[in-house]
Amino acid sequence: MMLKVRNLRAAYGASQVLHGVDLDIAAGEVVTLLGRNGMGKTTSVSSILGMLESRQGEIEFDGQRIEGLASHRIAKLGIGLVPEGRQIFPNLSVRENLVATAANREKRTNPWTLQRVYDLFPRLSERASNMGNQLSGGEQQMLAIGRALMTNPKLLILDEATEGLAPLIRLEIWKCLDRLKGEGQSILVIDKNVAALTKLAERHYIIEKGSIVWTGTSAELRADEALQHRYLGV
Repeated sequence: MMLKVRNLRAAYGASQVLHGVDLDIAAGEVVTLLGRNGMGKTTSVSSILGMLESRQGEIEFDGQRIEGLASHRIAKLGIGLVPEGRQIFPNLSVRENLVATAANREKRTNPWTLQRVYDLFPRLSERASNMGNQLSGGEQQMLAIGRALMTNPKLLILDEATEGLAPLIRLEIWKCLDRLKGEGQSILVIDKNVAALTKLAERHYIIEKGSIVWTGTSAELRADEALQHRYLGV
């Protein structure tokens, strides 16, 4: 397994948020974490990445236990995050945003470079000299994905991959993720578009009030409308 999470529990102060989350992602697999707002999706990601200290549980990434490690050390092990809200550097140019995180720690023969990111998102090439705060929301999301890819991650995590984006931009993001999947990139996606996610991902986890309440395949999720209505509000 690329990522193995067992009995993950986390809290904000006295408020317990995660109640024993279990989650697996194999190398080259695309997996989703689904649920309504406030159910623990972003908290799960924050705990995995060490941005929120877990109170209990085991997190293993690429054969190494990582719970308790500082977030920058976890990132260097090969996890790239596209955070909710994008969080690009507003006062840096597109090019500067991309090169700021560039690394090839695994010495890949075909690493992500500026040109590869520009090939993936031609619009970023056109806007290379623009500041981050001069970009549209869709362009910022492309930049956030490109920035994460420039770290050449073993695992790419996208928190709310297409939230607030125009339909055409959403389609471009889904095409991008499908291309990454075809290249063997391990991906964890958080999003609300069940139709798109069931086309992209192999397996799905649904979280409700800090606990995983269901896991299964795309075919199983598509076939169970009652499950979608109960936990996803669709």
